Amino acid sequence: MALFLGTIENKVDSKGRVSVPADFRNVLKGDDFQGVILFHSFTDKCIEGFTMSRMEQMADATDNLDLFGEENQNLNSLIFSDARQLSFDITGRIVIPSDLLEFAGIKDKALFVGRGKTFQIWNEDDFYKSQEDVRNKAQKTRPSLSFKRD
Repeated sequence: MALFLGTIENKVDSKGRVSVPADFRNVLKGDDFQGVILFHSFTDKCIEGFTMSRMEQMADATDNLDLFGEENQNLNSLIFSDARQLSFDITGRIVIPSDLLEFAGIKDKALFVGRGKTFQIWNEDDFYKSQEDVRNKAQKTRPSLSFKRD
C-alpha cells in the first residue's frame, strides 16, 4: 500500500493552481480516478486530501450508522457534500477552489503534509504552529501504538 509521506511546499499561482508533489501524485494515480478529492477539514484550519478509494471507504463506513441519525447526517454534510473531485492537468497541477484556499489561509505557498492514507494542505505558518502544539501534547501524554503481529 502506498502512503502519503513527508511535508512539501509548492507555489500557488493567482488562479489557485498548484503542482501536487510527484510522490503524492504517484499514490493518487493508483486509483481509478486520476485526481484528488479535497474538502474543508473539520478538525484543523487546512484542506483534507483523499484518494477516491479512501472516500469510498468512508462512504462504506457511514453505512454502519443510522441512515437518518444525527451523526450520519453531520458526517455526510461535513465531508461528502463539501468534497471536490479535482483532476490533474498535463503537468500534474490542480486548481484548488478559492473557498478552500481562503478557509486554510493559503495565498502563494501551500504545504502538502502526508498523513499516511490521507494528506492535508496547509498554510505554512499555521502548520508549524499546529505541529509544535501537537508535539508538546505528545510529549506530555506519551501516546503509544499497538502493532499487529504477523
